[in-house]
Amino acid sequence: MGRHNMPDRRSRATAADAQRPGPRRRMVAIATVLVLGVAGSAAYAVGGDWLPFANRCADDAVRIDVVASPDMAPALRDTAAYARDKDITSDGRCMDVRVTARDSSKFADSLRTEGKPGSYEVWVPDSDMWVERVQLLGDESLLTPTGNIASTPVTMGMVPAAAKKLGWPKKTYSWAELAGAATQGDQLRLGAADPARSASGLLALAKMSASAEQAGGAEAEAQIAATAKILAQRTSDSDAQALDTLARDNSGTEQGNPRRNQALIVSEQAAFKHNASAQDAGKLELFYPKDGAPELDYPYALLDEPGQTTDESRAALRFMTLLGEQEGERILAAHGFRTDRGAPSDSLVQAAGGSGTQPVANASSEELSSKQLQETLGVWTITVQSARISVVVDVSGSMAELVPGRGAPRMDVTKAALTAALTQFTNEDHFGLWEFSTLLDGKRDYRELVPTDRLGKQTGKGGTTQRERLTAAFGKLQPVPDGATGLYDTTLAAFKQAQKTHVPDMFNAVVIVTDGENQDPNSITRSALISQLESLSDPDRPVPLIAVAVGPGGDQDELDQVAKATGGSGHQVDDPAQVPEVILKAITAAAQASAG
Repeated sequence: MGRHNMPDRRSRATAADAQRPGPRRRMVAIATVLVLGVAGSAAYAVGGDWLPFANRCADDAVRIDVVASPDMAPALRDTAAYARDKDITSDGRCMDVRVTARDSSKFADSLRTEGKPGSYEVWVPDSDMWVERVQLLGDESLLTPTGNIASTPVTMGMVPAAAKKLGWPKKTYSWAELAGAATQGDQLRLGAADPARSASGLLALAKMSASAEQAGGAEAEAQIAATAKILAQRTSDSDAQALDTLARDNSGTEQGNPRRNQALIVSEQAAFKHNASAQDAGKLELFYPKDGAPELDYPYALLDEPGQTTDESRAALRFMTLLGEQEGERILAAHGFRTDRGAPSDSLVQAAGGSGTQPVANASSEELSSKQLQETLGVWTITVQSARISVVVDVSGSMAELVPGRGAPRMDVTKAALTAALTQFTNEDHFGLWEFSTLLDGKRDYRELVPTDRLGKQTGKGGTTQRERLTAAFGKLQPVPDGATGLYDTTLAAFKQAQKTHVPDMFNAVVIVTDGENQDPNSITRSALISQLESLSDPDRPVPLIAVAVGPGGDQDELDQVAKATGGSGHQVDDPAQVPEVILKAITAAAQASAG
């Protein structure tokens, strides 16, 4: 990928290094390459000083456009100004670095959907998760990650009155305990930036979930769901807007205002900046959870590196190494960022609202995995916007085949997976169940087993809930001997029914689980099905299809073509046990697309 052989930052950690290498060490290899490349140039002098090129800079500077997260952009602008003032060069040419601030989530979405970086050569989002999202869902060749330039832990900040009630600074909490404190009545109004758009919000919520699971107990999932419900009522579109929700002083008007938050999920750097201008009663005091704080890690990635000139890509890398030199680190620290893996400076921690009695250097030794973040985002999506899902399951004869490596029929593994998936949804979500094969109900290939309704709804004398009815119905699903796959007619019927019963302000979708291609010779054709789905789709009543092919007989390309006609997506899994993960991922993507 590109002309520069730059190792991935994760691969540079050794077994002896229990923690992820710090930003300065991550840049050593690249910096060394650059220094060797220009060591013979007249621009480089012994000791690392750069000789001025004042007479040539105006006409011969290499322009580099950088797009960066709003919190990092001011530090990069100051570093760019320093480079211009000192005539710092790349291969003998001065650097004209222009920095544009742009929300990391929005820029990641534009790269994923449009595939064009515009005129930018470098992107510095606030977290690696945005780079990974683009590489996973977009064009991987657009990005060449080269390292990380700084970090800041994600913490929970509170105004002094609220922090004092929880025993700050002497008392310490785990993330699960902080989540518990935030769900105890109305004593603590906790806010955050939207986890669907904010790395700090998503990282903290994922860490709360991981912490609760480690603590164990049947109440763990309920606690995280409760925390998510509370956050959903008090989220802001961005980290900066979240900071604006804090109570500003000790007046009754501010402290009693239900719209004012007393606590906030916030990065140390954001608290540093906030405290610089806040009144004492509105300053933040930080709790650093004892089970580790996730970090914003500010990756530095070249955009469309193969399309850049050699001068541009080398100047972009030279600017990165400048950020790791003494003056660059001084500028980053002045803006509240950490630049080394060692203990942060006391002055930075104190200015941000921390205290030495808190575990301020306890960055998480176990990074949150992409899977954990995806699952958390899925739970968040269906927490913020209740879901209405019709699940349509293939019961053709091939579902009796054994799953390789499991020794169990495909149907049995699918039933267990669907039952597990049900636990990810709240009692306010709606679920229903269909089964399909061929000629299953007279001339129809499909049959509705449980009409779609609220999972917590109780019916009958015994008060059986919809969740219990579904669980029982999942358990009774059986392959139809010699049954074929009536996929197309079933898909159209399920879509029409879901659209007819569409509920506003909910995420409505149809999930189809099948292990084969359409085998009904008398059904609608694929092209006719796609045409009808496109004509029936209504942006005011969206019902995306989420189609999952299980096993080798499914055709993901076919399912994807059909699903995309409704704004949905097709997926392939080898093992039906992967179905819950795929459903959450697809729901998240479809919900974000409809929201955008």
